[in-house]
Amino acid sequence: MLRRRLNRLFGGDEGRVHSRTIYVGHKSCPPNEAYIPPKFCDNRIVSSKYTVWNFLPKNLFEQFRRIANFYFLIIFLVQVIVDTPTSPVTSGLPLFFVITVTAVKQGYEDWLRHKADREVNEYRVSVLEDGRRIRKMSAKIKVGDIVEVEEDETFPCDLILLQSSRDDGTCFVTTASLDGESNHKTHYTVADLESDLQYLSSTIECEQPQPDLYKFVGRMHIYRNSQEPDVRSLGPENLLLKGANLKNTQKICGVAVYTGMETKMALNYQGKSQKRSAVEKSINAFLLVYLFILVSKALVCTTLKYVWQGKHDEPWYNEKTQKEKDTNQYLKMFTDFLSFMVLFNFIIPVSMYVTVEMQKFLGSFFIAWDKDFFDPEIQEGALVNTSDLNEELGQVEYIFTDKTGTLTQNNMEFIECCIDGFQYKHGDGSSELDGFCVTDGPVNKIQQKAGREREELFLRALCLCHTVQIKESTMHRQDQIDQIDQIDQVDGLGVDHEFLHPPQKETGFIASSPDEIALVKGAMRYGFTFLGLESKNMKILNRNKDVETYELLHVLNFDPVRRRMSVMVRSKTGDILLFCKGADSSMFPQVRQEEVERIRMHVERNATEGYRTLCVAYKHLNAQEYARADADLREARLALQDREEKLMAVYNRVETDMILIGATAVEDQLQDEAAQTMEALQGAGMKVWVLTGDKMETAKSTCYACGLFKKNTELLELTLRTLEDGGRSREERLHDLLLEYHKKAVQDAPPVKLGITRSWSVAGHDYGFIIDGASLSMVLSSSSEPNSRRYKNLFLQICQNCTAVLCCRMAPLQKAQIVKLVKNSKGNPITLSVGDGANDVSMILEAHVGIGIKGKEGRQAVKNSDYAIPKLKHLKKLLLAHGHLYYVRIAHLVQYFFYKNLCFILPQFLYQFFCGYSQQPLYDAAYLTMYNICFTSMPILAYSLLEQHICIEVLLEHSTLYRDIAKNAMLRWKLFLYWTALGIFHGLVFFFGVRFLFSNPALQDNGQVFGNWSYGTIVFTVLVFTVTLKLALDTRHWTWINHFVIWGSLAFYVFFSFFWGGIICRPFLKHQRLYFVFANMLSSVSAWLVIILLILLSLLPEILLVVLRKPRGPHARQKKSSAGDPQSPQSSARPLLTRTFSDESNTVI
Repeated sequence: MLRRRLNRLFGGDEGRVHSRTIYVGHKSCPPNEAYIPPKFCDNRIVSSKYTVWNFLPKNLFEQFRRIANFYFLIIFLVQVIVDTPTSPVTSGLPLFFVITVTAVKQGYEDWLRHKADREVNEYRVSVLEDGRRIRKMSAKIKVGDIVEVEEDETFPCDLILLQSSRDDGTCFVTTASLDGESNHKTHYTVADLESDLQYLSSTIECEQPQPDLYKFVGRMHIYRNSQEPDVRSLGPENLLLKGANLKNTQKICGVAVYTGMETKMALNYQGKSQKRSAVEKSINAFLLVYLFILVSKALVCTTLKYVWQGKHDEPWYNEKTQKEKDTNQYLKMFTDFLSFMVLFNFIIPVSMYVTVEMQKFLGSFFIAWDKDFFDPEIQEGALVNTSDLNEELGQVEYIFTDKTGTLTQNNMEFIECCIDGFQYKHGDGSSELDGFCVTDGPVNKIQQKAGREREELFLRALCLCHTVQIKESTMHRQDQIDQIDQIDQVDGLGVDHEFLHPPQKETGFIASSPDEIALVKGAMRYGFTFLGLESKNMKILNRNKDVETYELLHVLNFDPVRRRMSVMVRSKTGDILLFCKGADSSMFPQVRQEEVERIRMHVERNATEGYRTLCVAYKHLNAQEYARADADLREARLALQDREEKLMAVYNRVETDMILIGATAVEDQLQDEAAQTMEALQGAGMKVWVLTGDKMETAKSTCYACGLFKKNTELLELTLRTLEDGGRSREERLHDLLLEYHKKAVQDAPPVKLGITRSWSVAGHDYGFIIDGASLSMVLSSSSEPNSRRYKNLFLQICQNCTAVLCCRMAPLQKAQIVKLVKNSKGNPITLSVGDGANDVSMILEAHVGIGIKGKEGRQAVKNSDYAIPKLKHLKKLLLAHGHLYYVRIAHLVQYFFYKNLCFILPQFLYQFFCGYSQQPLYDAAYLTMYNICFTSMPILAYSLLEQHICIEVLLEHSTLYRDIAKNAMLRWKLFLYWTALGIFHGLVFFFGVRFLFSNPALQDNGQVFGNWSYGTIVFTVLVFTVTLKLALDTRHWTWINHFVIWGSLAFYVFFSFFWGGIICRPFLKHQRLYFVFANMLSSVSAWLVIILLILLSLLPEILLVVLRKPRGPHARQKKSSAGDPQSPQSSARPLLTRTFSDESNTVI
């Protein structure tokens, strides 16, 4: 006892045991035992990364982990320490600018996190202490506090529900911020507690904090006088999670069990792993090439310097000092090498990182501002959670999509039902009999019906086997009864005339699943109305207007393993009934087999038509059976260890030997323009895989409706059904099927034509592949490792040669496994996952790009996604227009930056051959510093934000244009080498063109000659004008912003040069090398002539390509006027893109 108390005092018990003990209201239990408050964490939430004290060192450390930043830091330190030809300001100022901008951005983002944390932690909540209700900050809540929460408020921590304002001891919550489910969930108070919690004396023993939202195991010991404590089981139905909202309940009281960073919400929070785009990888590869060029230049100049000094005597005007003569020769050579590295270091564009960051950040606003993404239904548009992947939207090769809520609307409507093998369908225009249309069923029993007793039993099951609640504020029972009175009776079966015009109060139902509401409404149309649950009594209004009352004994909750849910109820006559509903695959083994065949064909037909199906069964329980089930359930619910396994065993034992009554069909309609969107994405060269938890028939029907499968598509099926055919073991059958499908889809497929990378681009046989979760498990985890590896390779090759792939009966983890498998396959294709529910989060996080749909399954997918859109149809424009343009823009930005820096430094390198390798800079320090920051930065930034080389309408109409930029087409080595060659050509023209001018000794009117600073200034002037005008020639979409930054940058350069050359202030005199140099230069007609001629000579190849090349397709801007042109997209749109790329790269593709 003493050891336990000491451990509890110092918090040592939590680290060694699997449970914690909580004293409700901080009262000792039993009352005669001393109370020692246990140590638990407080309720503060901390999601921020920095504090005021560690921001500077931590942020600097993180930034200098980037190779480019660290490189420039080393260069800056070399300039400070070693006597280099350029000032430390030339590299220090750009580095300071980059570090500052990045730090401000990251600091602002962290300030927003601090602000959000502060709002949460300072939120005022009500806590009951000694019978008094006091208000305190959320951060000050402690484990054991009794917290009061009112309707629409958010739970400040994880609470055990003790008291509710509802008579039946329940409350409703929404957990959209946690698991993505926006539907109402029902939670229950602990039974038989004191009405006044001030007098409650109890302890709670529960598991240690763990992140599973759906798992909680605990028990409550209630002490009354000197009696033995009463024990109550606690489960997930008693736990209210932090972040959830209270709905349709005035107020509740609960005791805090997990607080702060130990709440399930905090434990589930994980920072998204940093995703890197293909462009970033290309930048790093290009940087290595330019770093090699830099080192090569420095080595060449260092070597030639000492070769030159060995052949020439030391000039009299530059004699070495005694200190220089005494310096070690190798040390001097190393110092010279560093000096040349510093002189040429501007070939590495450090400012490119800032420009890329700004382009991504500012560019993301164009997605959020796009009016086409605005959805009037939810009054929201697109959302950008990360701006680092904008260009990746233009490189997608594989799309993995969920079905329910993504391809479909997740808007359930009851279509029909089957009772005892007879189909009951309402109002489809066919022949009707007694309010039900009978178009199916046994041939010899056409237009017959099941017995009246079976009909009532089926409809009664629909009204009782669910977790639906009535929302009190919108629908009262008398209103419902009055409404039902308006329903006509035909042969005793209710036919609701408002079926085609649903009543206005449809929001009166609350449930955790839209399927359940659809089933309850379906029963209501046929004469049985659920009136609500009061004090464990469920009431329904039958078709005779009589109210039936059933005592709810137990709810056997739905879980994804059983895929069933059941209720035990007792009628007024004392009969105990078990009603069960679930998926056909989980229900058929649990029922008597003689009823299965009568229902199976209806279920399969409904699934083929794309409906969601559920089977309904019942069972009579005698007193002994119920007593045993009741005892087993209570015992299992009190267990702290393996509670779920014990409950599952009881559920499976009770749900056996049931009688199958019938089945239901619920329709989930396709999203708007789903088929057109899928067609456009496939036309763009993307392969679409559907990953769903639904049954194969339903998902297959959806794929046909979306156009993913065509009528002539041959389906290759790898499911449990096909594995069990043939009478052999599943492993052998799996091996044979994979080999057979591989021969069909891969070995016997026609060869792919040159330049076509997608299998469906060639005329041939189309294949579709279907696999279920169980078969996928066998493929991914075969009993032998060599087989598993071989199966994975065969599976991938088959799928990659199919037009579409359907993976059904998938668990969330399996979805992520498939995405990872494809992502890491040969060629590392770019993957995109799109989904709308919490079960899609794993694949959204796994893919290169994650898209969340703002659907009806909450916002968990949206919160974990990189981009969020209201509807699936918006994916078309997001990829084909925004993605295409973002990639072209940033690819041009990267190539252009390397090009203009090579133009900048090559004359500096060539100048060393004419100055004795003395490390004499060609440009003034101000020009070295300002070139990338001011003179050439804004035009390329504007281009990378606004350029539209093809207008958006053409990109959307001709989806095949997307293929031309696939696989990082604009950042391949061929184009990189072209831009490098162009930079070398321009650098040579700049340097030797000006040198040719200087062959005339007298360039000024007064006969004076130009000096070396004039030489460098003329080269720099030609450089700035040429690279800026080169970008102007590349621009296809001109706006006033482009005009302003391009011509404004040139004007600013001229103004700055005049201003800088005119400064005579004393602090600048020491480094003032350009005093009136620029003005004197422009006074020479020869200088003017050579500047203009060199600019024209440099751009002449570019101008000739633009002017002389014969257009081979209508310009994008003339799309509307040429809409009547009979040319196909392949004959008009593709040459347009080819011509545009040719314009940008000066190469004919």
